Amino acid sequence: MIKKYIDAAISRNQCDIVLKNARYVDVFCGKVRKGDIAIYEDRIVGIGKYRAKRIFDLEGKYVLPGFIDAHVHIESSKLSPEGYACLVVPRGTTTVIADPHEIVNVCGADGAEYIVKATQNTPLDVNVMLPSCVPATPFETGGAEISGEDTAKIIAENTFFGLGEFMSYPDVIAADGEAVKKLQAAYAAGKPCDGHAPSVHGKALNAYLCGGITTDHECESKKEIDEKLSKGMYVALRHGSTARNLQTNCKAVNAKNYRRFLMCTDDRHAADLSEYGHIDDALRMAVAAGLDPVKAVTIATLNAAECYGLKWRGAIAPFYYADLAVVDDLENFNVAYVFKNGELAAENGSPTFMVGEKYLPPFVRDTVHIKTVTADDFKIALKGSRAKVISLTGGSIVTGCEILEIPSLNGDVSITNMQVLKLAVIERHGRNGNIGLGLLKGYGFYGGAVGITVSHDSHNMIIVGDDNRCMAKVAHELAIIGGGMAVYNRKEDEMLSVPLDIGGIMSSAEPEQFVEASEKIYARAYVMGVKPDVDAFLSLAFLSLAVVPGLKLLDTGLFDADKFKHTDINAD
Repeated sequence: MIKKYIDAAISRNQCDIVLKNARYVDVFCGKVRKGDIAIYEDRIVGIGKYRAKRIFDLEGKYVLPGFIDAHVHIESSKLSPEGYACLVVPRGTTTVIADPHEIVNVCGADGAEYIVKATQNTPLDVNVMLPSCVPATPFETGGAEISGEDTAKIIAENTFFGLGEFMSYPDVIAADGEAVKKLQAAYAAGKPCDGHAPSVHGKALNAYLCGGITTDHECESKKEIDEKLSKGMYVALRHGSTARNLQTNCKAVNAKNYRRFLMCTDDRHAADLSEYGHIDDALRMAVAAGLDPVKAVTIATLNAAECYGLKWRGAIAPFYYADLAVVDDLENFNVAYVFKNGELAAENGSPTFMVGEKYLPPFVRDTVHIKTVTADDFKIALKGSRAKVISLTGGSIVTGCEILEIPSLNGDVSITNMQVLKLAVIERHGRNGNIGLGLLKGYGFYGGAVGITVSHDSHNMIIVGDDNRCMAKVAHELAIIGGGMAVYNRKEDEMLSVPLDIGGIMSSAEPEQFVEASEKIYARAYVMGVKPDVDAFLSLAFLSLAVVPGLKLLDTGLFDADKFKHTDINAD
């Protein structure tokens, strides 16, 4: 195997492809260089003058290593894995570290196998992590459970690259038995473990890191970043659809520490991938915010490869895999060509590969099972006049808690003209029929209800609205379509919905069709008053994420994520 690359490098064999008149980013030395890049089969074999079967004259365009997303939930695109690959590969992404805890929380470990098999016919390298928190916390109802004993058996399999983000950080710090079993299993298998530790510092951070955890993507300040870097962590700059800390956090990057940063999208939906891009957009944003472009490229490529031990990836050098993105410049990062393992995978924004028939096993279908709900199920009876209200801020998944005077009428809160909405989380896995109820401020919206079956991380049904009857209608619609997104307009008596037929969280539709449908439903939500800086649907999906600071709502009731325990809605 080695001989053929040596022969091509020394010109005894003709190369397959030469990228002529190229400028390329040398991520090892931090420089932009010029030269012709020679490719033989799946590897780069040299920089210099070479003969080849096919010549691409790049006329001074820039060649970059293929981008690596250091932490992503493919399911959050709401596309099938095949559809996801068709959007991100043309944007220059050739490798992702994928944590499928969304589909696994619905379908169990089989959900991870689904992601693996569904991406096998695409050129995207998908390194699948075994989710560490299924369910995410013991305080909510999910669709599956993976114990410490299960983890020990499963993580040793070749299917799994490592252990996914350990979101239940209080359990790690407390050395909870199940948490320790999972961490020990990853350590014994010699596999990496991703972190999720918002605002964790001091001895608590020391304890968390002693679980063998090496990365974090939840930093909220330069002080937090500096401490985590100083203690050996890699910090991921996140550029998602709802959570976006890249532009702020990249200001903490300097010439001494930049090799300890990564880039990730975490959760980015199809419309943003289609319109703005993936890691290419993160690079644009980082450079616009003042980050040196060569350092930005290094963060998006070599750093991730080294962090996760992706041998022979993340750089342009002899014997490295020919995973390459050709861009117009180091400011706009418009991608002209993408090569994956030496083959042209995309050109001018369009994939050149075919995925064939989508892999859709029966167990990812028909996953929404709720009890029959009525308007009365959404009544909130307060004991007094003051209530704890979840406050939402656009661009962040961290929520606040406000104490507001809330009037009541006939045993139910009266929120007319209050700029406050009702919020409900309905258990949808057919286990107990729980309905958690709360109040929400900062979302906007009036005249009906909005609902989605994507709610991190147990993916119960989450509905917001200003009318009990409308909320019940949306719940019924989501059950009928097998999961998805829905908006009901009370004035027009009109329901608009988009099915998510894969686990209630992803669509088997083609990307273009799904993007068009989602744009229509998003537009409807914004016309009905959702604030412009709030993602009309993904922002709802994070309101039940109990491992991110603030007041949250679970199917079991209101939850104080800072104290990591349930709390009463009554503030009196």
